[in-house]
Amino acid sequence: MQFKKWLLTLPLVFSVLTGCSVIEKIVYRIDINQGNFVEQESVDKLRVGMTKEQVRFVLGSPMLVENGYPNTWYYIQHTTKGHDDSEQKNLVVNFDQTGALKDISGDYQQSALFEQRLN
Repeated sequence: MQFKKWLLTLPLVFSVLTGCSVIEKIVYRIDINQGNFVEQESVDKLRVGMTKEQVRFVLGSPMLVENGYPNTWYYIQHTTKGHDDSEQKNLVVNFDQTGALKDISGDYQQSALFEQRLN
């Protein structure tokens, strides 16, 4: 009789535990990186007046260049580490009409040397 109770109780306990977040945390999840991998060190190399080719060399190709707005580039980094919440960092790079770097904005800091033009 005891064996039958355990046989009936075991699936019930298992179904309750699988809905628990404890079981979810045991399962391994890989880190997922999507978009552009941009580091502050690379952003610090940017200077006013850089050409689009120079910016592409430093940061890589942008994730998004909108139709009709070719002088605005978007670098988007989306990261999910294991069971943690997702994080997204954005960097918007603006060029003037001649194709020279005008300014940057987003989740990264401009370096103190950003305003110094390259020779």
